[in-house]
Amino acid sequence: MPKYEVIKNWPIEDVTHTYTERDVMLYALGLGIGGDPLDAAQLRYVYEKDLQAMPTCAAAFAWPKSWMRDPRAGVDYLKVVHGEQDVRFLRPMPTAATIFSKTRVSLVSDKGAGKGAIVELRRDLFEAASGERLAEVRQVSFLRGDGGFSAESGESDAPPEALPPVPERTPDHEFEFGTPAQAALIYRLSGDSNPLHADPEVATKAGFRQPILHGLATYGMAGYAAIRTLAGNDAARLRRLALRMTSPVYPGEVIRFQFWRESGTRVHVRARVDARDVVVLNNGVVEIG
Repeated sequence: MPKYEVIKNWPIEDVTHTYTERDVMLYALGLGIGGDPLDAAQLRYVYEKDLQAMPTCAAAFAWPKSWMRDPRAGVDYLKVVHGEQDVRFLRPMPTAATIFSKTRVSLVSDKGAGKGAIVELRRDLFEAASGERLAEVRQVSFLRGDGGFSAESGESDAPPEALPPVPERTPDHEFEFGTPAQAALIYRLSGDSNPLHADPEVATKAGFRQPILHGLATYGMAGYAAIRTLAGNDAARLRRLALRMTSPVYPGEVIRFQFWRESGTRVHVRARVDARDVVVLNNGVVEIG
């Protein structure tokens, strides 16, 4: 069982990460971009001519090691799920750079015995050469096996503010995107080597019919859908993408992204896999500059 003070003050190391144009293109290929090699809009992310980085690589690059696996954290890691991802993009991600990140535990909230707990991480991403901040990253994890830790100490933070529900009306825009069958095998080369996304035996033991797609890959696909649908394929216009991850995606499935305009710059988003009649991303917010 985790202890509030231990988790809240966990010393997460700073991370320096040097990446190249090749890494940016590999990340985009892991999202399924480039599936149509004759589509000039897709080539902007996977071919060095006029290359632009997918902004959502800020959520995947320069992450610290998985400290929740450390026994001192007291976390039942097998029951940890990625709940929400929220990134504010402060400037365009360079197509090649050395970057560094600073991460801290910002919130530890007990939902109660049998109900789990919530840990929120905040990560600032900087370009090393200029010192400029590139992105602010917020990640929420649900610790399904660790509720009730505050019964002894009485210490617990308030839960994070809930992301807003999507409107109850027909969406203003939709974008369908087919995920390649090998998407998870490619995406894992960008840094997340969890065997759940590659090994059929591990996936079966975890209760899935096959390896599932990384949550951050589905998140990146939502960023691509937003840029294509709302920003004229100009990656620099994406300023924020916040989403709740509600169900896994199996590689090879078609995802339908739905968008509702709230204003000229703010849009709600949800994603569905119609073949299974399931919502895979929900309560989403997109901000466009």
